[in-house]
Amino acid sequence: MSDEDSSGWQLTESDPGVFTELLKRLGVPYIVDDLYSLDPESLAALQPVHALIFLFKWLPESPDDEPGLGAGHYDSDFPGFFAHQTVNNACATLAVVNALGNIPSLPAGPQFMDLMNFTTGMDPQTCGMAITSADWLREAHNALSPPSAISLDGLDLPKKSEEAYHFVVYLPVLGSLYELDGLKPYPVRHGEYDESGEGWVKKAREVIENRIHTYPVGALEFSLLALRDDPIPGMRKRLDALQDLAGDAELSDLMNQFSNENSKRERWAVSAEYFVTDAHPFDSVFEV
Repeated sequence: MSDEDSSGWQLTESDPGVFTELLKRLGVPYIVDDLYSLDPESLAALQPVHALIFLFKWLPESPDDEPGLGAGHYDSDFPGFFAHQTVNNACATLAVVNALGNIPSLPAGPQFMDLMNFTTGMDPQTCGMAITSADWLREAHNALSPPSAISLDGLDLPKKSEEAYHFVVYLPVLGSLYELDGLKPYPVRHGEYDESGEGWVKKAREVIENRIHTYPVGALEFSLLALRDDPIPGMRKRLDALQDLAGDAELSDLMNQFSNENSKRERWAVSAEYFVTDAHPFDSVFEV
């Protein structure tokens, strides 16, 4: 992938409201939540979690480099869906697509399902080209990018002072934890996980914490998002079932949770509108 090739894909940010709006445009009834801690309680509160999206500071490396010691192993026989990133600026949406493509019985809109069916059997490079060539997907991605996020590609500007950030996804596939990074030749297998207890997220926590520990102490060069079921429909059903139990502790707690979720949606709506309509300078940060 050339440094100058964005093929019309614009910059995006690690914002849960923007990711959730993208899912909505794909016809997928999931949401993306910020994850501020990897402790068991924080992860349990978001279950069921389908995937974790990790944003980190990207450093150039050879695509043929094997993962470092303790960082998993390439799986050239990966049994799931995997697409390479073939253009710049598309890694956020590609991370989402790589995650969704490995969720069994995924509920999604017809355009997205047609794209998934079209890429069946393709090698990762061809699959990535097909995905990033989908005009409607690029338009959905760009609609959630700030107008001021003009790509530096093709301007022949020096990039020494720019910091590149990249999205990858961690998720379970057939009993093993995988890392899907569109800039790597193959998915990275991090081994099997115990189905009991926390399940795959315990393994993911260990892997991600080890990765975070490679950064300097106090570094803020990463963020983590959780791809999960939207809890609001289930909350509504439970509220309907409890509506005659005035003063019930469960009802009160559920009403508070429901209010918090609605407040979050209001913040996301403001955030998404901000990205679409207002200037939002990225300073010297760009996405690979």
